[in-house]
Amino acid sequence: MTQAVTVATPETAPPRSRSRWRAVSIAAAAFVALSAVRLVTGQSALTDSGTIQATLAFAVPIGMAGLGGLWAERAGVINIGLEGMMVFGTWFGAYAAWSTGNPWLGLVAGVLGGVFGGLIHAVATVTFGVDHIVSGVAINILAVGAMRYLSILYFQDTPGGGASQSPPLPGFPRVGLPFVADVLGPVQDRGWFLVSDLAGLVIGLTTGMSAVTLLAILLVPASFFILWRTPFGLRLRSCGENPDAAESLGVPVYRYKYIAVLVSGGLSGLGGVFLAMVASSIYQEGQTGGRGYIGLAAMIFGNWRPGGLAMGAGLFGYTDALQVRGSGTAVHALLLLIAIALVAVAVWQWRRGKPVVAAVSLAVAALLTVWYLTTDTLPRELVTYSPHVATLLVLALAAQRLRAPAAIGRQWRRS
Repeated sequence: MTQAVTVATPETAPPRSRSRWRAVSIAAAAFVALSAVRLVTGQSALTDSGTIQATLAFAVPIGMAGLGGLWAERAGVINIGLEGMMVFGTWFGAYAAWSTGNPWLGLVAGVLGGVFGGLIHAVATVTFGVDHIVSGVAINILAVGAMRYLSILYFQDTPGGGASQSPPLPGFPRVGLPFVADVLGPVQDRGWFLVSDLAGLVIGLTTGMSAVTLLAILLVPASFFILWRTPFGLRLRSCGENPDAAESLGVPVYRYKYIAVLVSGGLSGLGGVFLAMVASSIYQEGQTGGRGYIGLAAMIFGNWRPGGLAMGAGLFGYTDALQVRGSGTAVHALLLLIAIALVAVAVWQWRRGKPVVAAVSLAVAALLTVWYLTTDTLPRELVTYSPHVATLLVLALAAQRLRAPAAIGRQWRRS
């Protein structure tokens, strides 16, 4: 007796598998479109290895803040205090690394600094039932003032330090596969459609990477495995969906909420360490620059899932990298990419029976094309704030498909 075996294809796969295929297809199509724009505009900075490396440098702190927010909010605790926890991570990491000369001790201290911020938030929201937004905003304000005081106390009279910055800090070792650049470098320089862009992508992801960057990248799949493939993760997520039902099944809800918020603070602190000791070699006041809030936006864009969060952080990091490396000309070339994306959206909306939305998308695409053809660059102010503009646009487009944990922000009490 034989039994038929069904192979899951994009058409026959379950809904979650179909969404993964769709995400992979969209990412691949976006990369092909980006390669075409690079070929048409001649802006090699769009896909070269230097831009990929800069994208990682800008995306890691955003991604760590977003991952921290995901842990907390999957347990039902809104964490607006990600920015403040990153500030704790920058200062404590810098102080420990400077005072001991060991960057790894600085990493541990920075993570613990973020955990300290998470502990404050957990005590306020979980134990005392303080409004989650109020507690998070208070932590952000507290972190800035407290770190300013500690900087004056410890850094002001040191060589190279001051009231708003630390002395130079030790760096982390670099990891990678240098032979990849030797092999694929000539391919990247050829400027071939798609092939050279893929070579630049591979070189950027395999050479000159900080050990902390590699650690941060590995934390994304690790978080997915823990939260979606283990009993611990199921219990933690149940606290964010229905804490009453979780409690009735014997889940210690308070304990899981505390764990989630402490992990959230630690991940944010790791992002702060990256800013102070990898992206820079010195702690400076205001170094986070709102990345905690952008990380929160990346988490929402990713629909409270690690994979989508990583894509959002990569998008924001990419726009940041372009405005630093390519100035206004490379960002100006993105007008064509956005126009192509809007044409694709118009086709999709037309097939869904929404001709009005399709017409609006086509009209905006035409305006962007005219804008590109009649100008050579973008205003410097617009280029500088392109990551924040991308944040607003992405959140506006993603708002229709979001599904937050059901009990998020709820001031829960044991029955």
